[in-house]
Amino acid sequence: MTRRIFAGHRVRDLRHVLALGQAEMAARLRISASYLSQIENGDRPITPAVLAALGEAFPADWAAIDPQEETSLLIDAVEAATDPSVPPARIEPEIVRRGVKQQPLLARRMVALHSAFRRSQEQLRVLDDRYDSGSGEPARLPWEEVRDWFHTEQNYVDAIDREAERIGASGEALEARLAERFGVQVATGTGLLRAYDPAARILHVDPSQPPETTRFSIAHQLARLEFAELIGDIAHRGIESAAGRELLSAGLANYAAGALLMPYAGFRAAAREVRHDIDRLRQRFGVSFEQACHRLSTLQRPGAAGVPFFFCRVDMAGNITKRHSATRLQFAQFGGACPLWIVHEAVAIPDRILVQLAETPDGVRYVSMAKGLVKPSGSYIRAPRRYAVALGCEESHAPDFIYADGLRTGGVATPIGTSCRICPRHDCDQRAFPPAGSEIRIDADARGTVPYDFR
Repeated sequence: MTRRIFAGHRVRDLRHVLALGQAEMAARLRISASYLSQIENGDRPITPAVLAALGEAFPADWAAIDPQEETSLLIDAVEAATDPSVPPARIEPEIVRRGVKQQPLLARRMVALHSAFRRSQEQLRVLDDRYDSGSGEPARLPWEEVRDWFHTEQNYVDAIDREAERIGASGEALEARLAERFGVQVATGTGLLRAYDPAARILHVDPSQPPETTRFSIAHQLARLEFAELIGDIAHRGIESAAGRELLSAGLANYAAGALLMPYAGFRAAAREVRHDIDRLRQRFGVSFEQACHRLSTLQRPGAAGVPFFFCRVDMAGNITKRHSATRLQFAQFGGACPLWIVHEAVAIPDRILVQLAETPDGVRYVSMAKGLVKPSGSYIRAPRRYAVALGCEESHAPDFIYADGLRTGGVATPIGTSCRICPRHDCDQRAFPPAGSEIRIDADARGTVPYDFR
């Protein structure tokens, strides 16, 4: 006899964590609001179909709230069975549910194979990066160590984030705390964005920078002093090289500064309230557009995760100078990103938001926005910094992403890739070179936009 699951309190907890109304959550689960109300009140059990829908619509959040082994297996199995990068066609969640119930060992094997496949794709991307960088050596540069450390941590550092949230949520002005606890005064200086004199206990900030940059400089200095021991301990445990530890310490101070200015719970709730409207968030928290985007990509707290976003910053030459992805999308680490991606156009058009519905070769679709930004240099003889930031999520999260409102989700998507060297598309007019390891075929009597084909 099938066990009846009465766990309405868990569903209600999930809805509150996600700040969703009953009607909105019911629509995501494809059930009526009255049915959801009965489940939450314990009047009706969670049927296998609703359980599968919960795992499919809210995989990370539901797994954290209901950690039962069978439920976790079902969520992982649904993800594996519906992965569009594995042909020929997805398996419906109801069929997966029956499989998990009747053949759990087979389901676990399918999940394990899917995990191995995902790891192999990641390894292929790493090999492509090494090929593109001109080095097959396994040794990494210090900045690569730090980048990979944050990637492994999913760009979320719990110990620092929670302590910063406690301080940031207190309402105490950061400049006042810096003065009262550490005797540090803030003064204007020239030449550098910020410069701290430890002997005089003075933080010099560049008066030519926007107020948001100055606030971040103050938050960074407070984080360096407030979390010195914690940051040092994390850096020494996480990175082997001395230079890498110094870079990681700076990165952790920047992370803490963002968490001080945008405390986790308050920022996450506000983000859901305004459907991740960056301009409204930056005005509410007094931060820059880039800072708000970056903070959204760090909301990965277990049990209270935000929408899984990817975030990156691209310069005028197409180099990706910041990157993080909580989605299945991964970036080329040494440049060479797909020219069809909207972020490259945004670099040339500052202060204008561009949106895009894109699809990667594995069949996963993403909604993203990109905006070109200009940072002043404070001098005519120094060119301002021009770059673009991009933020996006998988199409399934489009209802929570205001920038998707102008896109016809479910319609035609722009085909993008990670790098030409690992992109399998044959019909791309923007291809720079064939995939690594492919056999090139040239027809002397006919040519398309690209002068070769491959197999």
